[in-house]
Amino acid sequence: MSQLIEGSKPAFQNVLAHLEKELNNIRSGRANAAIVEEVKVEAYGSMMELKGLASISVPDAKTIQIEPWDKGVVKDIEKALIVANIGMSPNVAGTVIRLVMPPTTEENRRDTVKAVHQKGEQTRIGIRGVREEIRDQVLQDEKDKKLSEDDRFRLLEELDKLVAEFNKQIDAAVQKKEEEVMTV
Repeated sequence: MSQLIEGSKPAFQNVLAHLEKELNNIRSGRANAAIVEEVKVEAYGSMMELKGLASISVPDAKTIQIEPWDKGVVKDIEKALIVANIGMSPNVAGTVIRLVMPPTTEENRRDTVKAVHQKGEQTRIGIRGVREEIRDQVLQDEKDKKLSEDDRFRLLEELDKLVAEFNKQIDAAVQKKEEEVMTV
């Protein structure tokens, strides 16, 4: 594989990593700490992610439990969870905050699956954008006589294979999340 194509892999992987992060933040029927980890909390005079202020655990399939390391930020965390509008109301018991997942209806699950597919399509668009940048570079190199016509065809074929490989990974991630969402 050429250096140009090999050097582009991190850009493709970044696009795929963004999809995985987005899919983790989409709520399925099961409790998942990733739903609240990146909620921004105003504490100690600055905005901080929740995972930097508390331990987050999932004691059962429907509950997310948050235990702040400092009792003084419990109210700040509660306020941030309400503002984040994640579809769950925080229940404060002393220094422990619990979020109980509401049951999802069939319609909500279908809407969530649509959102998952939209995220997948946005990721495919990102992959195509990276592909076009590399393709333009290959064509420019041929125009500048750095590549022969045969090399251009070979590089574009390698690029198409790489894009197909990443599209398969996108499809697999979307399919996995769809199954997770549709499982009651």
